[in-house]
Amino acid sequence: MTKSCYPIKKIIVEYLYLDLQTCERCIGTDCILDEVMLTLTPALKLAGFTVEHQKIEMKTTEIAEQHRFISSPTIRVNGQDICQSVAENSCGCCTDISGADVDCRVFEYNGETFEIPPKEMLAEAILRTVFGEAEAGCSGEDYKLPENLKDFFDGKEKKSSCSCGGNCC
Repeated sequence: MTKSCYPIKKIIVEYLYLDLQTCERCIGTDCILDEVMLTLTPALKLAGFTVEHQKIEMKTTEIAEQHRFISSPTIRVNGQDICQSVAENSCGCCTDISGADVDCRVFEYNGETFEIPPKEMLAEAILRTVFGEAEAGCSGEDYKLPENLKDFFDGKEKKSSCSCGGNCC
């Protein structure tokens, strides 16, 4: 067998999120992404790619900073956010989890805004990123955890350390 002259074609799809127990936005996006990956993975493998699908919960400030997390939920392909920009609105679920006002990502597609992205949007964005038509992200910029996420993690920490289990605060 001869050694190939072509680079290894590997795709890592990361799903970064705050909560898959309570947050309807994170749970819904997770389900849609799973469906999309079930469809795309065989085609990408047929095209010679190896595909990994990772789910990473942003449990702490440290994990969020390590992953340069900017909004929940986030989907990245080989480290690149599939969305061209970050738009957010108030997330009642994450506000309830943390006790702080929290804004989470919304997805803009075909002139509409969605809290849970449509399958078509995810498939199109993933394929565009894989095949190089997506704009380069801003990974070279200095990263700072957004205040919104700091508030989420601080509030979540305060609620979990409360002597009543978070029911009085």
